[in-house]
Amino acid sequence: MTSTIDRVPQNTAEEVNRRIRRATAASIAHFGKHRNQIPARLGELDREWDIERAIEANAAVLGFVGVALTAGHSRRWLALPALVTAFLFQHAIQGWCPPVPVLRRLGFRTCHEIEEERRALLALRDEQATTLVPAG
Repeated sequence: MTSTIDRVPQNTAEEVNRRIRRATAASIAHFGKHRNQIPARLGELDREWDIERAIEANAAVLGFVGVALTAGHSRRWLALPALVTAFLFQHAIQGWCPPVPVLRRLGFRTCHEIEEERRALLALRDEQATTLVPAG
C-alpha cells in the first residue's frame, strides 16, 4: 500500500502531475518577486480545497441525491449512494476513484502539494523579514 502522501499523485497521469508542479513552481517564483503579496497568497492557500475535500464533498452530494431520489421515485436509486460509497472506499485504500483524474486535471492538489507551496512562501517571507531587520 502506498503512503497517504503519494497515493493520489501515483494514480494521476504524469503530465497532470507535471502541470501541477509547474504551476506551483510558477506561483513560488512569482511571489519571490512580489513578496508583499505573500500574505494574500497564504490566505488563498488556507481556503484552497485539496482533492480529498473535493472527493468527500462530491460523495456526500451524490449520496444525498441518491437517497432523495429513492425517497421520491424508486428504490433503484439506492444504487447511486452504494456506488459512491464503494468508490469512496476504493479511494481510501488505493488513492484512486473515478473523480480523481477529472479533479486533478481541474488542478485540485493534495494537501501535501498545497503545504509544499505554503512552506516555500513562508521561507521567502521569513527570508525577506530577516533581510529587513537592521544588524544590531
